[in-house]
Amino acid sequence: MEISAAQFKAKCLKLMDEIAKTRKPIVITKRGKPVAKLVAVEPERRQPLLGYMAGTIAYVGDVESPVGVEWEAQAGTEPNLYPRTGKRRDK
Repeated sequence: MEISAAQFKAKCLKLMDEIAKTRKPIVITKRGKPVAKLVAVEPERRQPLLGYMAGTIAYVGDVESPVGVEWEAQAGTEPNLYPRTGKRRDK
């Protein structure tokens, strides 16, 4: 279907509804030459909620074992742990 730009401007919303229902494109012309095509948008395919990330994780190594480094928070030597006195307060 072809329609002039002036007619399209006057009937734009109605034509958009028609294209959404019929799924047939409309060619918009200016002085008899085609300048644009109005087509319906294809609906996006929805992926299932369960299992959509299957195969996206790669195990690189052991993530649970200690790394062999003592943390400042464990040793009580963290500089910002006790900012007022700078000393550790024993219970």
